Amino acid sequence: AVVSTQSTGSLVGDKTIAFWLMDKEMYDHMSVLGPITPIIARGIALHKMIRLITFALGGEGYLTFMGNEFGHPEWVDFPRAGNNSSFHHARRRFDLAKDNLLRYQHLYNFDKAMIHLETKYPWLTSGQYVQLKHEGDKVIAFERGGSLFVFNFHPEKSFVDYRIGTNFSGSLRIVLSSDRDIFGGFSRIDENVSYFTQAYGEHGLPNSVQL
Repeated sequence: AVVSTQSTGSLVGDKTIAFWLMDKEMYDHMSVLGPITPIIARGIALHKMIRLITFALGGEGYLTFMGNEFGHPEWVDFPRAGNNSSFHHARRRFDLAKDNLLRYQHLYNFDKAMIHLETKYPWLTSGQYVQLKHEGDKVIAFERGGSLFVFNFHPEKSFVDYRIGTNFSGSLRIVLSSDRDIFGGFSRIDENVSYFTQAYGEHGLPNSVQL
């Protein structure tokens, strides 16, 4: 199995992955009633993408440390001499994911969606082929289990008509976008659009598609 959080680290007082990404801003800016800050927006986006790329590109299993499915803040720290035997951080705040006024619900929604996606379009038992790793564009694309996964990790750039090599031919459609508003995104991707492959080789593959 592949893990996408600092499980052993957070058990001895280290931060969760969400807290590493967003830190103290999680205390004041996780409410949906206020404007989203750049740090929270970027942290939520990366938290989703880190989980999905780990799930999609890893081995034959996926393990989420409890609380990581909704971006649990802070850390886990059981009573010990170093914290004066405190129970204060010996807990998981599962109530955060159930609060409709907080952005944790969006991370939880995404976790449920990507688990459902693997159920509908299984890939864990399939091999994978990484056709694109572009350091400058921060784009990673790979095929696994009959699906084409494309990740844009660039902090500033979006791309139009970005050509990616593929083994697939015909029409492709989006089945999961991390930018949906229910996932804390901005709904900038039109998911009703179909993308047609071309018999134009790219990245060592016979066909390509522009996204």
